Amino acid sequence: MIEENFFSVRMRASKNGAHEHGGKHISGGEQISTYHNLKNTVNVLLEKALTHSRGNPDFMQIQFELIHEPITTLKPLHIGINEAESVEEGQSIARSLLEKAGISREIIEKAYQQISEYPNLRGAILFDIRSGVRIDDRNEKGIRVSRMDWLTTNFEKWADYYSMTQSQRFKEALVLATKVSAHPATIAELCWSDDPEYVTGYVASKKLGYQRITKLKEYGDERGCRIFFVDGLSDLHSYIDYLEKQPIFIEWEEENCHTI
Repeated sequence: MIEENFFSVRMRASKNGAHEHGGKHISGGEQISTYHNLKNTVNVLLEKALTHSRGNPDFMQIQFELIHEPITTLKPLHIGINEAESVEEGQSIARSLLEKAGISREIIEKAYQQISEYPNLRGAILFDIRSGVRIDDRNEKGIRVSRMDWLTTNFEKWADYYSMTQSQRFKEALVLATKVSAHPATIAELCWSDDPEYVTGYVASKKLGYQRITKLKEYGDERGCRIFFVDGLSDLHSYIDYLEKQPIFIEWEEENCHTI
């Protein structure tokens, strides 16, 4: 599959100026594209930014660059669905799942305190499960996981097999969670969107797979969350480099599937 040249295509959009000048984050996204499909890929990201429920951007940047590094292929995480009737129930499920992933209650609560401290966080917080402190230095910018994708035809085949939604949002979330969980330093991820119209989130890990939780915030809330719980980081720079620069393709093969 990975024989021709591929390009990393990234988009960010904000309102009231660029992010670095205090603008409100509206949308971000990325795909990996062949050269002949660049126009379509750019249009998909453009449409995403111009139709986002967080508002109409007045700043947008779309860029692409040739990927020189070898692309690693990963299998998608297995899926679990957790129904929640309220935010309280959803958050309780999230905490329970994080404990099952191997994180103590004390560390989980310390991580939750970080959420209120960074209400406009655009990327992820790296949280050390041993020291109980945030270990990246990106403030509200956070860590942006990049250079990852899943060919639409293969994703749709997977979704049909498991009777899953074929939404672009779901695909992007599963791709990111799969890449993050694949690194040996990642213990778990906690995430919900900053989209005010989307209340579903997830906990993900190598051990648990991708555990979707149907309600982790109230409708209309623009505050999102993304925390990577990490351990054994002898080289923080190497870990961040993996998240930001290592190109990843997700690929599913029916003969290698397992029952959800």
